[in-house]
Amino acid sequence: MLTDAPPRKNPVGFRESDRIKTLDVPQNRQLLEIGKLLESAMKAGAAKEIRSACVGFLTTASEFYDVPTCGMRVLAARPLRVREGWSTELFGDYTPETMLIRLWMRTAVRKEITSFGTFLSTLCHEFCHHLDLQKFGFKDSWHTRGFYERAAVLYHHARGTPLKKLFWIPMTGERWRIDWQRTNRSGKH
Repeated sequence: MLTDAPPRKNPVGFRESDRIKTLDVPQNRQLLEIGKLLESAMKAGAAKEIRSACVGFLTTASEFYDVPTCGMRVLAARPLRVREGWSTELFGDYTPETMLIRLWMRTAVRKEITSFGTFLSTLCHEFCHHLDLQKFGFKDSWHTRGFYERAAVLYHHARGTPLKKLFWIPMTGERWRIDWQRTNRSGKH
């Protein structure tokens, strides 16, 4: 995962997003229970149940964070973009104007069910874009180190796994990428 470069317009909001590295999470087990329902639905390949669990997740999280609930669409195979020498898949997206999250439940090439961890991570990621705009009041939602840290807090809470400390490597253009080897070797926060 690579962060965005700081924008020329509104660098204050970008820096604030980068600074906020944590997120309060519900003290009950509701998101964890919904995560387990989602995992079961994904193992069964049951699209209706996957969508229902996602809606439950978004409703519960939106109530906790006191933000409007966003819409949800679960789609089939991921879009695949192929260019000369590379290809990319779209896992999910968030449209601020309509407050709609779209997630793809199948891989682009083999059309297999996406792994639960990848799907839940994408759901948390897209919901954090919603939080940036609705809770934190940012004018845009950037991929900052803080953004990825907040999404990780939500993901590990919903999955019931220990939070990992993310380690970052500086890149050119004031960008950063996660050092996955060091992150995966480390213990908990």
